[in-house]
Amino acid sequence: MKKLFPILLLAVLGCSLPVQLISGTPTQIPTLTPTPAPTLTPAAPPEPGTEQNPLILALSPSPRPSADALVAAEVVAAFIEARTGYRLVTVAPSSEAVLVEALGKGNAHIAPLTPFGYLLARKNESVTAILASLREGQSFYGAQFIVSRESEFETHFDPQRGENTADARAALKQFAGKKPCWSDSASPSSYVIPLGLLTQSQVQVRDAAFLEGQLNVVRAVYADDICDFGATFIDARELPSLEADYPDVMDRVIVVWRAPQVIPYENISLSNSLPIEMRRVLQRAFIDLMLTPEGKAAMQTVYGMDEIQIAEDVMYDDFAAYVKASGLDLAGLIE
Repeated sequence: MKKLFPILLLAVLGCSLPVQLISGTPTQIPTLTPTPAPTLTPAAPPEPGTEQNPLILALSPSPRPSADALVAAEVVAAFIEARTGYRLVTVAPSSEAVLVEALGKGNAHIAPLTPFGYLLARKNESVTAILASLREGQSFYGAQFIVSRESEFETHFDPQRGENTADARAALKQFAGKKPCWSDSASPSSYVIPLGLLTQSQVQVRDAAFLEGQLNVVRAVYADDICDFGATFIDARELPSLEADYPDVMDRVIVVWRAPQVIPYENISLSNSLPIEMRRVLQRAFIDLMLTPEGKAAMQTVYGMDEIQIAEDVMYDDFAAYVKASGLDLAGLIE
């Protein structure tokens, strides 16, 4: 793994010399005309992507990146260097919070970001998304509200057509005063987006149970003794482990309403401190990288990306609106 050598900043400290008083007849000191100090032009910083100022390529945040991820990152960096002529070094940020902070300070240039991380970095205009991950050819995924078939709730979703039969306010008002089951406090599909929808619909619910896993949310709704309703990604009921344990889960756990599919997957973002033309060159290099078997395998290992598409900032607008409606602090949604 290439190492980034830190640049040490030296501070020049002014020195104060002691004044010695001498007794006797004072001697007149001639008046001196001060000579103006020459104006110094600060040296321009080295161009980014050079040996003196390499681009910083971040791995997916992890306090302990695997050896395979470190090797894969070197494969990615070597390809980008060969294709662009830019000098790169790789770093392993301990958390996404650290990575977002580094991007804001110009201390990282190429980085993977979750949707929450991207929205946080976008607030101070420090990044631009260049590539978005696809899963099974899809750019987004959605959330759904689920209940036990034996419950009192009325469904507003037609499973045959795969469509809602009522708007969010009409479908979700029946959850007022009820207890939800969420997966965890940073889950887009099993907490943040459903909470945003409930808030937009002016539905106040009871304190929730956080069950640390979407499978557990389905199991809790199936058991019908922990919470009144839950939320998962579409469609968590079809996961193989659930079908094995609960063969009637699709009949026993039903969908009340489905949210729009607005949750994006991870992206590759570039620091806005880089010139626009450099960002275009890097975007093209990553696209070419994914066209090679070795590059695609490396991207999957280090970033979990099997397919990519060109990202546009508008892709995040609907998602951002629901996150804002949830009232949750973005900084608290990343680790």
